[in-house]
Amino acid sequence: MKTQKVWFITGASRGFGLEIAQAALAAGDQVVATVRSNPAQLTNTLHNHPDLYVVQMDVTQEDQVREAVKEGITRFGRVDVLVNNAGFGMVGAIEEITDAEVRKQYETNVFGLLNVTRAVLPYLRQQKSGHIINISSLFGYDAIPGWGLYGSTKFAVEGLSKGLAVELAPLGIHVTVVAPGLFSTDFLSTDSYVAAKTIIDDYQETVGPMRSGADALHRNQPGDPKKFAQVMLQLANTDRPPLHLPVGNDTIALYRSSAAKIAQDVQAWLPVATSTDHDKRIAA
Repeated sequence: MKTQKVWFITGASRGFGLEIAQAALAAGDQVVATVRSNPAQLTNTLHNHPDLYVVQMDVTQEDQVREAVKEGITRFGRVDVLVNNAGFGMVGAIEEITDAEVRKQYETNVFGLLNVTRAVLPYLRQQKSGHIINISSLFGYDAIPGWGLYGSTKFAVEGLSKGLAVELAPLGIHVTVVAPGLFSTDFLSTDSYVAAKTIIDDYQETVGPMRSGADALHRNQPGDPKKFAQVMLQLANTDRPPLHLPVGNDTIALYRSSAAKIAQDVQAWLPVATSTDHDKRIAA
């Protein structure tokens, strides 16, 4: 018999967050869904489901995060699955993106994830159980022109997840970093990603197609978000979840390409890379 789980999902107003919330509720689970604004709208979208609790929360505001987690625990008594999904994309050459734009990107995608994780972890440690699922991206496996800055936030999420996993395993808490490819969500809508305000002509050949191609690709991505949500359900209900889970044929291809390029560089420079140890000293 399936045990009812309590999910805490950030960025649940649309996209993956909404799909995961719908799937979890349909599976008989309870869901704390966070949104930055207009919680009533999500409540209506999900038909005021009795196992749903919507709370307004901005992941970049630590006090709000702590209060939202406390409210969720008060409502359902526990958290079994934390899904750190909130985030947004930014397209632009790294040189073009201003300091303020970089900081805003990191505040949400990295520091926001940390705010939520820190707020939930005391409850998971007390339970000696739980599963943290961090949403990364195929851009967290390799660099793509125009998405380098955004990708760097996902590289950070990959690294943080690995660190959390080794620290939390003895406490009975699982960690999985999920890297979805391109799915037909609203990620490429103008409401979900931003473009750097500065444009440097020298990057037209590499970054230019990314600026103009996002709108054309919107809603034509190969991945089905509802199928992704089912993968998340399966992941949350396995006893031995993986640390890394790339999802989508495009993500698998990019992962393999990146790993091959790294292996190639290491092999080509192996004599140099292994030449730096101290010379062996003869004992007196």
